[in-house]
Amino acid sequence: MEILGLDVGGSGIKGAIVDITTGELRSERYRLPTPSSATPDAMAETVKAIVNHFHWTKPVGCCFPTVVKKGRCYTFGNLDPSWVGVQVDELLSRTCNTTFHVGNDADLAGIAEMQMGAGRGKQGKVVMVTIGTGIGTGFFNNGDLVPNIELGRIFHTDGRPIEFYAADSARKKENLSLKEWAKRFDFFLHHVNRIFSPDHLIIGGGLSKKFDKFHPRLTVEIPMEVAEFKNNAGIIGAALYANNKTPHASQ
Repeated sequence: MEILGLDVGGSGIKGAIVDITTGELRSERYRLPTPSSATPDAMAETVKAIVNHFHWTKPVGCCFPTVVKKGRCYTFGNLDPSWVGVQVDELLSRTCNTTFHVGNDADLAGIAEMQMGAGRGKQGKVVMVTIGTGIGTGFFNNGDLVPNIELGRIFHTDGRPIEFYAADSARKKENLSLKEWAKRFDFFLHHVNRIFSPDHLIIGGGLSKKFDKFHPRLTVEIPMEVAEFKNNAGIIGAALYANNKTPHASQ
């Protein structure tokens, strides 16, 4: 069975049709930039353009870069503050004239990795870390998701969320070398280790494609590997999430 998965980020919104039995993409990824205003109406229209690109009319799975509870947005992260309180699933369903199932982006990326990728069969505490415009984290205990654990919002020593210091957007904004940035990311991982003592780390998001280059620079003593689906984990996890939420999905 195939489902359209969307990954909404602070810099771009991308989607693809996913085979939910194998995790393979059945189409080319289609990406549009996130509107500079990042308001609900503007972003909903961009999502609509992606859905229309695929001529899709069936249920859609969607990763969203904020705390999401039962389809409702509770924080705004790197988006416009007007998102807080918006029922995201209803807004996108109404705009696109089809059913949307929406969850936190790193949570859904983690679902893909835990079910079909690098986290398959792993027990104990597993943290999926996505490195992009921000830092997202999906937390799993013995395979079960503990939703909306946003460790990228931990305060840094300067009082700002640590993702402003250690995300890929900070690397680009400050023109840091990968070596310089890796020290910051390592600082973040040591903080995560001190608080959560995870048994495994899975590294995903846009910067995961350079994992082999920055991994040797990390000193945190936690078993760690790159996401098997790399930057497609969100799209695949969103499709799996929609399949689980759709009553007739397996028929």
